[in-house]
Amino acid sequence: MRPTLAAALILASLATVPAAAQVAIVPATIPDGTVLDVVATGKTTRVPDVATIRAGVVTQGATAAQALADSAARMTRVLAALKTAGVAPRDVATANVSLQPQYRYEDNKPPVITGYQASNSVSIRFRDIARSGAILDILVGQGANQIDGPNLSLEQPDAALDEARVDAVKQARARAELYARAAGLSVARIMTISEAGENAPPPPMPMYAMQSARLAKADTMIAPGETDVTVTVSVRFLLK
Repeated sequence: MRPTLAAALILASLATVPAAAQVAIVPATIPDGTVLDVVATGKTTRVPDVATIRAGVVTQGATAAQALADSAARMTRVLAALKTAGVAPRDVATANVSLQPQYRYEDNKPPVITGYQASNSVSIRFRDIARSGAILDILVGQGANQIDGPNLSLEQPDAALDEARVDAVKQARARAELYARAAGLSVARIMTISEAGENAPPPPMPMYAMQSARLAKADTMIAPGETDVTVTVSVRFLLK
């Protein structure tokens, strides 16, 4: 049968379409079995080996220049104490420098500036957690009157995260086999695996500001304890 005129025109127009513009339509593959999605969290335990603490000085003065000068002088002593204690320069970084006016408020009157408050803080990373408490005591003695932390972490978390990933897949597989047995099926294979997220060890409660060296007479102790490293994965199984 010879093609009609309309059909011939359609065929001719398709022949002029570039090959790059032609899209092949592939039918969706329907799994031969039951699909099961499982979310599981794997865990491993480590002892933190790095503590990050923020130490700073807060000063007040009648003028902005006076407040900043006092803050700079105290911070110079703090940084010198860190160097003497053996803290490497790469483990000390400026965290914040600020200057704020202080006001006096009275009813039905505009606020009046009574002075200035300057703050200067550094972030300190301690690779020897056992020594961090003693160093903090030294810093307070040298003028630091604000301390926050510690934030305990792992310097090289990759190995711990890999252990948690293996544990997560094992847990997902065990849960899939449980569902399969309950349904009278068996796990045929894993179809997809995706990682939903990983955690960092949660920071402990902060140490509140220390107002004077007298508060540091007792030795400050920082105990690293243990922390859980977790990874959550989503695994799709095919059951038959």
